[in-house]
Amino acid sequence: MPNKAAAVVGSAMRRRSLLRGSGVAMALPWLSAMQPAGQANADQVAEKQANPRRFVAMTLGLGLLSGNLNPEQEGRGYESSRYLKSLEDIRDDYTIISGSSHPEVTNGHRAEASILTATPIGNSGSAKNTVSLDQLLAKQLGRETRFPALVLSLSGSQSPSYTDTGSMISAESSPAKLFTSLFVDQSPTEQAQQARRISEGRSIMDVVGQDAKRLQQQLGAGDRNRLDEFFTSVRELERFMASNQQWAKLPKPKVDMKMPVQPGGNDLIGRQAMMMQVMKLALQTDSTRFITLHVPGGNPRVPIEGVQEGYHTLSHHGRNEDKMEQLSLIEEQIVGTYGDFLRDLGGVDEPNGSLLDHTSVLLTSNLGNASSHDNRNMPVLIGGGGFRHGQHLAFSKTKNYPLANLYVSILQQTGLSLDRFSSGTTTMNGLEPTTA
Repeated sequence: MPNKAAAVVGSAMRRRSLLRGSGVAMALPWLSAMQPAGQANADQVAEKQANPRRFVAMTLGLGLLSGNLNPEQEGRGYESSRYLKSLEDIRDDYTIISGSSHPEVTNGHRAEASILTATPIGNSGSAKNTVSLDQLLAKQLGRETRFPALVLSLSGSQSPSYTDTGSMISAESSPAKLFTSLFVDQSPTEQAQQARRISEGRSIMDVVGQDAKRLQQQLGAGDRNRLDEFFTSVRELERFMASNQQWAKLPKPKVDMKMPVQPGGNDLIGRQAMMMQVMKLALQTDSTRFITLHVPGGNPRVPIEGVQEGYHTLSHHGRNEDKMEQLSLIEEQIVGTYGDFLRDLGGVDEPNGSLLDHTSVLLTSNLGNASSHDNRNMPVLIGGGGFRHGQHLAFSKTKNYPLANLYVSILQQTGLSLDRFSSGTTTMNGLEPTTA
């Protein structure tokens, strides 16, 4: 009987082709025998550092009013803008960047998918996304912690985090569930169930091994390489699962914080502050080193004195002064809570510095102007991470600087010796590390 998994020669392989073993079927990746495809293998291993490097991204679905965020002066002697006044005491811990964006990324709100990938995906959705900055770091450097990465949101499951196959990773929006995952031990029965699931998953390559060998003999050289890369990624996943099995047997870290009780649904700032408290503990206990927190563009009427309309409604202000002032009250507190997070990390001592010194903390959005759905001139703050801060890097408002160059700087400072990321082809001009 012919092998259904490998009908290659003389005809295109079906996309749904499977490798089969005793009671197990494993779907194959795209191969040129199915349709033309290619995937670069850019895996690199970073040297282990005495002080682990970390990355946090806080992404905003509705941007920030640039006139309230960006100082008028550039360089180190700038006068703090309205939003930065509450960060004045820590101005040497962050850099404000204006005049940057992702080249060719358009389509307003849809560009949320491109915040951390810098990849244009168009309005139709036909273009394929690529791996996000946080997930690239997690894939390469995330195996030493219980959680390779955390993907979080203040509401809903949307996130800016994408796998290397261009699939969005759903976000966790409950601080209580996050706290439980990080710090509450499972019962012995639950631990045994998890260990059994992991053990069953780890056996898949052994089960389909013979079918895989037969398939490789019938493929061209390019497809054999791609299939080998796919099998390598499966084995990497198996190694992670084996590592995770060891984590399942280890007690979780104990912290002083009590189980969080989430504020009311409209209290955007309260949810942000609570989630960032748990994030700090996750970094401090080395439960993870890579976190994204998305602030979606919903329409709650945020309970702040002076705010009378919904958040999303206010973002489409049309230059109406009253709406812009209400929006400013919300955004001022969003930026202020980001500043509180920087202070919290700066207060945690580590060898050769603080937790903030070893953590790059990005605040940005896909929208430079939410009212007109403009994706240029994105708001950008970068704190900590061992960079030389205390400055306003002002690039051209009409000919924006590629923001992905900042991502190259972050990758290198976090431990990956890559010189490109999407539209980023070099490190960011003017942002220098204080340490090697």
